[in-house]
Amino acid sequence: MRHPLDGARPLKIHGHTIPMDRPVIMGILNITPDSFYDQGRHFDPMVALTAARNMLAQGARIIDVGGESTRPGSSAVTVAEEMSRVVPVVQALSEEEVLVSVDTMKSEVAAAALEAGAVLVNDVSGGRDPEMFRVVEDFGAGIVIGHMRGMPETMQNSIDFSDVIVEVERELVRAADRAVDQGIPRERIILDPGIGFGKTAQQCALLMGASGAMSRRTGCPVLVGPSNKSFIGTLTGAPLELRLPGTLASSLLAFLSGAQIFRVHDPGALTQAFAVAEAVLPSLALCSE
Repeated sequence: MRHPLDGARPLKIHGHTIPMDRPVIMGILNITPDSFYDQGRHFDPMVALTAARNMLAQGARIIDVGGESTRPGSSAVTVAEEMSRVVPVVQALSEEEVLVSVDTMKSEVAAAALEAGAVLVNDVSGGRDPEMFRVVEDFGAGIVIGHMRGMPETMQNSIDFSDVIVEVERELVRAADRAVDQGIPRERIILDPGIGFGKTAQQCALLMGASGAMSRRTGCPVLVGPSNKSFIGTLTGAPLELRLPGTLASSLLAFLSGAQIFRVHDPGALTQAFAVAEAVLPSLALCSE
């Protein structure tokens, strides 16, 4: 079996080149008191920094710092509050030469984080803030364009799709075209089908399986973020604290389809899973001959 990422073009953002011919793990660092999974354990900046260093040691290539929960039904925080949470952590990690992404829907927060040293903006709203793409281009940063209909408070009311794969891809391509129109080179754009953002469990499963094909059709790397999400609980009955197996299974299947970036809470477990999967791949090729 051919390696799913053979020939993938490197991602070049803000002076950094990230090889994409092997899976890239993005570690989740939520600086919030109400994260669905972390439940505030990283709200203290010093605790957050220690957690980030641990994730890097476990195989994370990028640390995604967020200061506003986007779980279903969550409420927005002010720009000032979100900045106060993320900027000190972004700056401290950047001073340690860590590749930092900022998880925000607000262009003002993105600008402050990029000024503090972030190189990537992870916008789950897909550039709904009209200034977001301009800010990203001004800093020469990369952007993850996520798919979400509505906002976190309302997104689970917008789960009607006639064909979820076709419609999500079409809406992501439209957002990417807007980013290009505002000066962001396509090679700095990553697409995220928005696992858990206004989709049913079955829709999430379909999008995970289609993630690699979406990357090949659009020419953009695809990021998937299944980590411990409710679709795993719906499909398996597993409570939040027991969803790591579902996270690993869905990530591995997305990798085999051709997805490149994996946003997770537990980089060490996924690093191990990818190492075993890549060791097994050559024998799968022999068996298929």
